[in-house]
Amino acid sequence: MRWRRPVFLAVSAGTAAAIAIAAREVILPFVLAAVIAYVLTPLVAWVERHHIPRVVAVLVVYVAVLGSIAGFAHAVAPRITLELTNLRAELPVVARDVRDRWVPAMAERLHTVGLGPPPPAEQVPPTPTGALVARPQPDGSFAVDVGTGIAVNETKHGWVLEPVRERRGEPFDLNRAIAEAVGKTFSYAEQNSLEVARAVRDLIAEISRVVFAFFITLMLAAYMMLTRERIIGFFRSLVRDRGRPSFDALTHRIDDGLSGVVRGQLVICGINGVLSAVGFAMVGLKYWPVMALIAAVFSLVPIFGSIASSVPAVAVGLTQSLGTATFVLAWIVGIHQLEANLLNPKIMGDAAKIHPVLVIFSLLVGEHFFHLPGALLAVPTMSIAQSVFLHFRAVTEAE
Repeated sequence: MRWRRPVFLAVSAGTAAAIAIAAREVILPFVLAAVIAYVLTPLVAWVERHHIPRVVAVLVVYVAVLGSIAGFAHAVAPRITLELTNLRAELPVVARDVRDRWVPAMAERLHTVGLGPPPPAEQVPPTPTGALVARPQPDGSFAVDVGTGIAVNETKHGWVLEPVRERRGEPFDLNRAIAEAVGKTFSYAEQNSLEVARAVRDLIAEISRVVFAFFITLMLAAYMMLTRERIIGFFRSLVRDRGRPSFDALTHRIDDGLSGVVRGQLVICGINGVLSAVGFAMVGLKYWPVMALIAAVFSLVPIFGSIASSVPAVAVGLTQSLGTATFVLAWIVGIHQLEANLLNPKIMGDAAKIHPVLVIFSLLVGEHFFHLPGALLAVPTMSIAQSVFLHFRAVTEAE
């Protein structure tokens, strides 16, 4: 009857996976609470060692962690907001530069080496509305193109360029303009009152749901930290007495793997963000605080996050110069080589090593079923699955 145990384990694993998929809309706060509890438990234990009750220790850790995050956000928010505002204002210029300079140059190079059709003949772009464009002529003179929205009126002294006015002879009336704008706003609200009310209702419901989920998650995490021995004891009580040493070995193996994947990855994200900020600031990359923050946050997702975070930084570097983009790319590659060869073995440890193919597989499956949260939690889940597999393989070999 040795087959009963593998069948029972397989059925239990399948049932747990089916429940997780079916309840994916409501299970996320519990999973996030477990992650938060797992990350903060060492801090709570450290505070407890100073003869502080566990309830107070949890509150102290919460205040310290949330206060640090709020303080950091308050300190960097003005600079990040300024950089994002500048980036948003410069995006049209960057897009036009890529379209008019980089794309034609790349097409011409591809044609030169025989890998593409000849670039199209240069065409004079249309003059933007309300703009004047001066084009140099072969004889040294300039031709001026006048865009729409500008009237050219001839006088005895020459030509006068002035904006086209819809109401000629009528002075601008500020009160009338305000009254018209307010009237149009109320008219739209009256005609689309149902849509406006529905949008406001959806916005309030979404904000309420996020706030409720946030506090529920913190409460669940606090409860897990307060009763961690009882939780482990409950699962340990499900195992027969002779199997409890094996259960303890399994939990120890899972903890070794998760400590590297979860806690170690958070440490590596912070180091990645700091090193990215140093390199980007050193080369004078525009919007380097935003690019460094993106590099740190995206590092939470292995492999794909690193690739995705390098794209905007290199793209911004290309708008400055090819040398800047090359340095940025080389710096990012150097950070990831340092991470792969030094930080991962030292911080994450040997027990957290997962084959890259399994990492990619878990990321794709997690994103497919649970979207962004699934991608973030895919590798820790794979780490648990790998630890369970290695444990039972070792038990089977020992028997």
